[in-house]
Amino acid sequence: MNILIIGAGGREYSIGLALQKDKNVGKLYFAPGNGATEMLGENVPLSDFEALADFTEAHGIVLTIVGPEAPLVEGIVDYFRERNLTVFGPTAAAAQLEGSKIFMKNFLARHGVPTARYIETDSLDEAVQFIATLDAPIVVKADGLCGGKGVIIAQSHDEAKVAAAEMLAGSSFGDAGTSIVVEEFLDGYELSVFAVCDGKDYVVLPAAQDHKRLLNDDQGPNTGGMGAYAPTPLVTDEIYAKLDERVIRPTLKGMEAEGYPFTGVLFIGVMVVKGEPIILEYNVRFGDPECEALMPLLKSPASELFYKAAIGDLKNATIAFYEKYAVGVVMVSKAYPYKSSPPAEIVIDEIHHEALKGESHISYAGVSRDEDGKLYATGGRVLVCVGIGDSIKEARDRAYMLVGQVHFVGKQCRTDIAYQALGEG
Repeated sequence: MNILIIGAGGREYSIGLALQKDKNVGKLYFAPGNGATEMLGENVPLSDFEALADFTEAHGIVLTIVGPEAPLVEGIVDYFRERNLTVFGPTAAAAQLEGSKIFMKNFLARHGVPTARYIETDSLDEAVQFIATLDAPIVVKADGLCGGKGVIIAQSHDEAKVAAAEMLAGSSFGDAGTSIVVEEFLDGYELSVFAVCDGKDYVVLPAAQDHKRLLNDDQGPNTGGMGAYAPTPLVTDEIYAKLDERVIRPTLKGMEAEGYPFTGVLFIGVMVVKGEPIILEYNVRFGDPECEALMPLLKSPASELFYKAAIGDLKNATIAFYEKYAVGVVMVSKAYPYKSSPPAEIVIDEIHHEALKGESHISYAGVSRDEDGKLYATGGRVLVCVGIGDSIKEARDRAYMLVGQVHFVGKQCRTDIAYQALGEG
């Protein structure tokens, strides 16, 4: 089958890499793709829904996979379905779980899914009154999409009030912050759990852990993600069972009951507090860089997972995962996450280590390619070095060995990805 992947990041590259190894897959297309997805398929410089649907029909594309959240929230799945095209992802109504933090929090409350105590408001006075009832730190979130950066963890009441005021005034996140959520801070450890859903049935992927902050020991500013690993031993069978019973099932039943069955990826941001999973947020697509660590663990054909979910037939899918671990280390540009950096040529040393050749790879994100085929770092998060192994330590060692083979001016990365799982923190 020919497949179109919509997006341009490391997440989409990783999905493409998994599909490229799938004997059921013919040609891959990426819209718009990046400078490296051309190594996996053909880049298509389109973003308009109608033009993408026309291209899909004209090129015999059997399945479209939507990577990023923005086109999902804008209704690309609805449009493709109206054209009788098979597409993986939630409808615009279902994508509100990510598109509106207020919708998401109220949905959790309606269906008894455990979450932090909160208020949603567009009134600064109400926000200030609620802030006074909480202990610091305090979490302040813009309602709409902010590219993963619309959350402020205020260390004091005054800082929380300033954050709320700036969001509501539109000076922090524009229209995305003119309504806000203020909630209590949960103290525990954070996990990323992904369920691929077809409206009724679902497959839970190995739980991952993301590292959001720029610097070692979880210091520095929040970023889009500096690395991830999966599966994490921090999730026990008991926690999986609680997530299944208290979170995933009631969410899918609730979405169906409210008239928008959920298809696609349900990304569950979990905080485990004293052994109890509490939901921080939902997203409606794979996390990045978690996706880069999860795709190599998929043993069964990737096309089966995505296609069966898209057509509502997961009950007849046989999905299996390798009993291995994967660690992804994000390499970012010099000025990330503060500002853009000038393009820098990427040079990769020839790899002679046999285990590294077979058990590691690069997932490219913010890269472009010149006329001579040279790759350049042109984005904040440039690429992810992924290592696979029989243990987390082996996978991490391979990921960092690969990091040592990659060079571009100003490169930076964390050196402690997976430290919690290895008992180093």
